[in-house]
Amino acid sequence: MSELDVLVPTRDRPTELAVTLSGLAAQEFAGFSVIVSDQSDGAPGWETPSATAMIRMLERNGHPVRLSRNLPRRGLAHQRGHLLSLSSARYVLYLDDDVWLEPGALARMHSAITELECAFVGNAVQGLSYLDDHRPHELAPYEEWQGRPEPEHVSPGSPAWGRWTLHNAANPTHLSDRVAHRPKWTSYKIAWVGGCVLYDREMLESVGGFDFWQELPETHCGEDVLPQLRLQAKYGGAGILPTGAVHLESPTTVPDRTSQAYEVVSP
Repeated sequence: MSELDVLVPTRDRPTELAVTLSGLAAQEFAGFSVIVSDQSDGAPGWETPSATAMIRMLERNGHPVRLSRNLPRRGLAHQRGHLLSLSSARYVLYLDDDVWLEPGALARMHSAITELECAFVGNAVQGLSYLDDHRPHELAPYEEWQGRPEPEHVSPGSPAWGRWTLHNAANPTHLSDRVAHRPKWTSYKIAWVGGCVLYDREMLESVGGFDFWQELPETHCGEDVLPQLRLQAKYGGAGILPTGAVHLESPTTVPDRTSQAYEVVSP
């Protein structure tokens, strides 16, 4: 059994999937496996030569790769729940199929979650096309954790909810620049983190994981926000800087974002 499973949900993004896998293939952290769940309309994304090459590289470096099809589609939360059901690792990293991880990011996140002993840590994805777009007013809610993250209730309209602006555009990059001189990672308070989140598996399952998918319409979003709100209230969670997660800025595969999971299902 691996110490950590990287769970990659994907749909109709063969090029992006190959880039995501290439970032994983360059990680130096030893104890991880990869599970990919594909919901593409046609052939699964892993059948492209570039994705196949990265899968071979991962396995050559001692990282088993499991490939799964999850059809018919029943929504994002169901896809994440399906991936969780395939894993038995102590920690699970949900990594979206349009995110590239820089070398060292996985080891840094694992170091943070084991030292902080919280429910999850996240690397907010950075949109590098916005690199010259500085937004100091959106960085105003930034506040670092002093020691282990404490449980806190984060809800729409609360002061803590305002932290969502920290992760807009290239804000995570500019925050990372602030702490680049420090010898190790820095943890900070968040509303939630999307795209690259490492969970303590037992803690995630203790709040129901993604079982709430059955209460949602098939088309929904915010499926990662809801469990994070629950986990922060019970255990605490944190963002980690510097972030090593780069958003590929591909068009979304979920254009209809009217049904937010945290608005439909009670946290």
